Amino acid sequence: MNRDWIATARTLSEALPYLQRYTGAVVVVKFGGNAMGDDDAMAEFARDIVLMRQVGMNPVVVHGGGPMINDMLGKLGIKSDWVRGKRVTDKATVEVVEMILSGLVNKRIVQAINDQGGRAVGISGKDDDMMVCEADDPELGFVGRPVEMNVQVIRDLYNAGIIPVIAPVATGVNDNETFNVNGDTAAGAIAGALQADRLLLLTDVAGVKNKEGDVITQMTPDEVQAMIEDGTIAGGMIPKTETAMQAIKEGVRAVVILDGRVPNACLLELFTEHGAGSMIRSTIPRVLPRRR
Repeated sequence: MNRDWIATARTLSEALPYLQRYTGAVVVVKFGGNAMGDDDAMAEFARDIVLMRQVGMNPVVVHGGGPMINDMLGKLGIKSDWVRGKRVTDKATVEVVEMILSGLVNKRIVQAINDQGGRAVGISGKDDDMMVCEADDPELGFVGRPVEMNVQVIRDLYNAGIIPVIAPVATGVNDNETFNVNGDTAAGAIAGALQADRLLLLTDVAGVKNKEGDVITQMTPDEVQAMIEDGTIAGGMIPKTETAMQAIKEGVRAVVILDGRVPNACLLELFTEHGAGSMIRSTIPRVLPRRR
């Protein structure tokens, strides 16, 4: 008999306690980075999400789309101003942001999930007033910070067997306002409002590293804060870990920062003992996978 088949069967058998552990769990997945521009990587990600749904989990996908926004702004000749390294999102820019995120990017992900046999529906933070924002920094224009979350529409979708795919575009407190929201920030706010079991932040790095450059597999929020203060966590990892800590404060059981470039990263994290990134959680797991 083919050894690969035997290995596949053994892998499925070993996944049983994890499958039991996550039945009915809400898992918010932030999808972005290089995988979004690659059809094969997109298909693989979609297959993982469909599998999660098939085994009884409730996956919720939140995506970004920075490179596609930059491409379209370039094609349209819309020049961006920058303040302290951050793009100023004026009225013309936010229209392009909404067009790309809610249109092109969102529907590509929806289509990829449907192509793998799932049922996906794409929405944005504007739908059903799901995400209401204020300006995060007046100098940056229409860059939003969520101040009110109404996530019943997400529950309605996954309770109906549908995978929600959410673009991080939000409405404002005032009429006819549109805000661009950082994808990680949006995913954290959605996970917090849903009291999700897991928030998976897919990135282009292996996880949070210590001073020696090794990936740390498990941390508490206090340990993360200490590493930010002593400079071990720096650069782009600071906002990711801050999003993680805020989500935990709002009731998410655990947040994992993991490398989206690794094949089947979500499955590796959820269904194997090995895991696939840096988990941040403040408590001992309430339900451990049962050992045979």
